[in-house]
Amino acid sequence: MSPRSDHRVRPDIPPTAAGEAVPGPPGQAGDDRLAFWARQAERLHWDTEWTRVLDWSDAPFARWFIGGRLNVAYNCVDRHVEAGHGDQVAFHWEGEPGDTRTITYADLRREVCKAANALLSLGLRAGDRVAIQLPMIPEAVFAMLACARLGLPHSVVFGGFSPAALQSRIEDAEARLLITSDGQYRRGRAEPMKANTDEATRNTPCVEHVLVVRRTGDDVPWTDGRDLWWHELVNAQPDQHTPEDFDAEHPLFILYTSGTTGRPKGILHTSGGYLTQAAYTHGTVFSLDPDADVYWCTADIGWITGHSYIVYGPLANRTTSVMYEGTPNTPHEGRHFEIIEKYGVTVYYTAPTLIRTFMKWGEDIPARYDLSSIGVLGSVGEPINPEAWRWYRKHIGGDRVPVVDTWWQTETGAVMIAPLPGGPAAKPGSAQTPLPGISAKVVDDQGRQVGKGESGYLVLDQPWPSMLRGVWGDDDRYRETYWSRFAAQGYYFAGDGARYDEDGDIWLLGRVDDVMNVSGHRISTAEVESALVSHPAVAEAAVVGASDATTGQAIVAFVILRGGTARSAGDVTDVLREHVAQEIGPIAKPRQIMVVPELPKTRSGKIMRRLLRDVAENREVGDVTTLADASVMDLINAGLADRSPQAG
Repeated sequence: MSPRSDHRVRPDIPPTAAGEAVPGPPGQAGDDRLAFWARQAERLHWDTEWTRVLDWSDAPFARWFIGGRLNVAYNCVDRHVEAGHGDQVAFHWEGEPGDTRTITYADLRREVCKAANALLSLGLRAGDRVAIQLPMIPEAVFAMLACARLGLPHSVVFGGFSPAALQSRIEDAEARLLITSDGQYRRGRAEPMKANTDEATRNTPCVEHVLVVRRTGDDVPWTDGRDLWWHELVNAQPDQHTPEDFDAEHPLFILYTSGTTGRPKGILHTSGGYLTQAAYTHGTVFSLDPDADVYWCTADIGWITGHSYIVYGPLANRTTSVMYEGTPNTPHEGRHFEIIEKYGVTVYYTAPTLIRTFMKWGEDIPARYDLSSIGVLGSVGEPINPEAWRWYRKHIGGDRVPVVDTWWQTETGAVMIAPLPGGPAAKPGSAQTPLPGISAKVVDDQGRQVGKGESGYLVLDQPWPSMLRGVWGDDDRYRETYWSRFAAQGYYFAGDGARYDEDGDIWLLGRVDDVMNVSGHRISTAEVESALVSHPAVAEAAVVGASDATTGQAIVAFVILRGGTARSAGDVTDVLREHVAQEIGPIAKPRQIMVVPELPKTRSGKIMRRLLRDVAENREVGDVTTLADASVMDLINAGLADRSPQAG
């Protein structure tokens, strides 16, 4: 292979080793998938070239780019500096209180090298695990890349998770080091973090040190000999470090997908295949030009989207990114649009939940800002309903830019299904087709592909480079969870329902456990939610299935009305029930529609439908510790007590 240098190519044209475009339309990548992925891997620097693209002989355990060796952090940082791009901004960082930092690629290399030297000084060596629980601050990126540089698999834990959730993840990975902060800013307040991590590490003897970033400046509990300040340890280190190369299958990170109860499920991702697909998809899906674009993914660093599309994919592609610490309505509801205008953001990648929140706040807010820099909009995290898609494109994209609705999972590591900018006409609400190099099908219970206009289960029928390599420490759980349902066919079961439209494009219907069985009819909660939000009176909706003696399950909906809607006018709930019946069919008419002031959401924006099921079935409401605002359930219950739910 070539010496260490920047193998930059135009990201939206899949390159061959020689740099020419792949012959034929993108869909023809399927004719020789392994050659296609070999070409994508040429985007990266490899210290040792692979001898074989894929070994699938021990399915479902894959090995990609066998024999290849690389350093992930070198690919994300050093090679860009060495190629003369050290002065390019890697991150424009905005703190919630209004403080800012500009971090160039040269700055990033210095900080990552210092952090790597600090971790070495603590006795950590390749293969040791490091837990990270930090807010959205640059040190989170420095820490992840320092781990990648040293071959230390990291386990990033969302900053809003409880001490019990953090403890379970530390114990499962047997992490030797925890990196955290004194506190974090949230909704205009400084909130503690170190006190929570101390509770989590009270009974975790595997943790030898806790490295603490000073963010808020508040006093924190301290354990001498174990706790260390980041600024004291890291800043004292040399800002140079020579990275070593690691095998393509060397573990890069563990990311846990379970909640705060039950045994955590650690999804394992490795180095070469993961970085290949993260870089390829980031460049291709958003048509990124590293010399011109300013890119903003609004996810949290603690989720897979933060890993793949804030850190590894964008940095591998030498992208200039925006990183924001706080909530979208602090100090005002135009905060995101203010940031877009300030930095001239050209690519904006966010979640349907936030888009619907913007809808609730009103179109007049984005209208106050100059959003003309935006050239591509992205959606991630859940199926986006067509009404939200159209609102997003009109009020954020000026009715002129492509919207790429991406489907993928923690387990897939990178985007799998999405329309491409400049490709066939987009369909609001549809992820449409698998990306070049990816193979996916919609099948029935027997694993047979369904026809156009039919629904079924989404499966991946061919291995892909960024696929999970297992569940950490539990091979049997990996096989059972993801491969047992369609074991005879060898399909990976994504756990999502989907349907083909009459053109053969894919529409995601949400998790199969979010599919209700009403009188023998399978009805997706996402379809009913989409129908509700398509009504001009509704800002946001969540639907659950509740036990029903007659129909097995009945549909119960919780809706937030748009500002200015008169709740008493014409009995809006009856109007909405009839609207759903017209949009989907009488079988989908909700048994009850409850008007609520807010929906229970985690701090990542995920609606906690488990709690809504408790309300719908008149059970005691369960654990609310992971909610962004636990008082929401009190508001819902108080509001329901004031009026009887509408039923038909």
